[in-house]
Amino acid sequence: MARSQNSFIKKLKAEKKRKKRQEKIQKKIEKKNQETDGSLDNMLAYLDEEGNIISEPEEPEEETN
Repeated sequence: MARSQNSFIKKLKAEKKRKKRQEKIQKKIEKKNQETDGSLDNMLAYLDEEGNIISEPEEPEEETN
């Protein structure tokens, strides 16, 4: 009886391993097919006066004397 249970557990482990490998390959393919815009403008981040990160630069305030 223990022998058949061991083979059943081995089959389950092999099935999980195969499924996990398939999911990993699928994610890799999806990531490869995903369009990315690697331009520098999209990767820049700016800081405002309070130190918060923003995506667009603040327009400088004009000082009048």
